[in-house]
Amino acid sequence: MTAEDSGTPGERVVVVDGTAPGAGPSEGELPSGGPGHAALAGAIPVLLGLVTMWLARDLGLGTLTDPGPGLWPMIVAVLVLLTGIGILLRARQATDTEAFTRGAVVVVIAAASLAAYAFLFELVGFEIPTVLLLVLWLKFFGNESWRTTAVVSVIATAAAYALFITALGVPLPHLIAI
Repeated sequence: MTAEDSGTPGERVVVVDGTAPGAGPSEGELPSGGPGHAALAGAIPVLLGLVTMWLARDLGLGTLTDPGPGLWPMIVAVLVLLTGIGILLRARQATDTEAFTRGAVVVVIAAASLAAYAFLFELVGFEIPTVLLLVLWLKFFGNESWRTTAVVSVIATAAAYALFITALGVPLPHLIAI
């Protein structure tokens, strides 16, 4: 670690490993992912779009004058599918794709935790999955202390319960009957 004069009287800038504070890695320092990573980045929205289209169809599309509950999810799914196809078509020529890093793994785990939350929500109710999701996100993604994680998870779940189930009467599956 070195300190360099910034040129302004009385001001010093600390430089670590040749970069100024907050600068982050330069574009040349990021690992390249190549066409394979670009193809994967296109395949994921294609798969997501196809699954969503299948689920939206089961909800019922209706007509344009009398739309069913699956119409808007179907429209969004088609747009996601087309975006993924566009990425796949350009994947072979991709030269500026970044390799997957720890940050990408965190995003995948966060998305998987939301999918698990949705599954558990229907299976066991609102309270347990909500507390578990908040614990995961606060402790492992947010690096909060166990005390803060426990307090915030329980209070946020109780507040959401009070607002949505008690005050607004939203018919969410839940274990605790107040």
